[in-house]
Amino acid sequence: MIRQLAIALAAAATLATSTVLPAAASDQSKPRLRAAATVTGDIVRVGDLVSHAGVIANVPIFRSPDLGTTGVVSAAAVVAAVRAHALIGLDTGGVQDVLVTRASRAIAPKEIEAPVAEGLSKQYGLGKPKDLTLRFDYDVQPVQVEPTVTAGPRIKRLTYNPGTTRFNAVVAIPGARALRLTGHVTVMKEIVTLARSVTRGNTIKQDDVVMTRRPQRRTPTDAITDSASVIGLAARRSLQPGQPLRNTDLMKPKLVHRREVVTLVYNVPGIRLTVRGRAAEDGARGDMIGVLNEQTKRVVHGVVVGPGRVMLGDGGTQVADRGGGVQTTGALGTAR
Repeated sequence: MIRQLAIALAAAATLATSTVLPAAASDQSKPRLRAAATVTGDIVRVGDLVSHAGVIANVPIFRSPDLGTTGVVSAAAVVAAVRAHALIGLDTGGVQDVLVTRASRAIAPKEIEAPVAEGLSKQYGLGKPKDLTLRFDYDVQPVQVEPTVTAGPRIKRLTYNPGTTRFNAVVAIPGARALRLTGHVTVMKEIVTLARSVTRGNTIKQDDVVMTRRPQRRTPTDAITDSASVIGLAARRSLQPGQPLRNTDLMKPKLVHRREVVTLVYNVPGIRLTVRGRAAEDGARGDMIGVLNEQTKRVVHGVVVGPGRVMLGDGGTQVADRGGGVQTTGALGTAR
């Protein structure tokens, strides 16, 4: 009797377990409404809005929002739509409205404008694309395309009028409608200008210059475009900030000034002599100037080789400095 009772209890326990587990599994796989969904393509399907939708997951029920936008569909509308396909007992979980977002890839205005600049550069020889400034008749807006689209915009048609500087372009965008863009193009030129005033005779330093983009039509043809070429040169006249720099504005800095006491260096075979003189004129490095030899009272001519130094003779080593005195340099050394 006891053995029969134990067998009966074991059988009851087994039956109870077999009925509880499927119920729990059933709760986990029950169709449930999503609060939000992101979709691709033109159609919203049952599986986009309902988890565990089963065999009807791919059934279309709504039209998708526009690319890159979010729409709202009520839970009641979803329940009614899936009921028509024999899905009963949808658990809404308290969700009142479902947010549906259409996935997209945004093509920025710069991506749309770039082929226009490239086309004007190649077809009409207006210079490099980076030197062209486009002014459109209306703001170019981002264009949304499917996320799977990888190709960029391209020029379909382009015309340009050099007299008016107007352009008319049709830009094809894969996965979207072609755009017609119109406007003006300005050819720019990057030139060297001054960041601050520089008075006549002062040397231009790195901090004094700045690169500036200006319309090419309003820029002198001889404007300097290489900032490194002006560093170390002197202003030939007073220069103002912002003005284009030209070669005629600059000169080599004066190393010798008129009436300045300088050192004359004489080179003769095996001997170098230095004597004091007085400059008869200004001179930059490499200039030939006259110098009054204060010992002979004669004006001689030599080449400026450094600040306060003028060299005469065979062009040998040039060693001298401001001030007087005589220096001789032989083959073996120097003596004063």
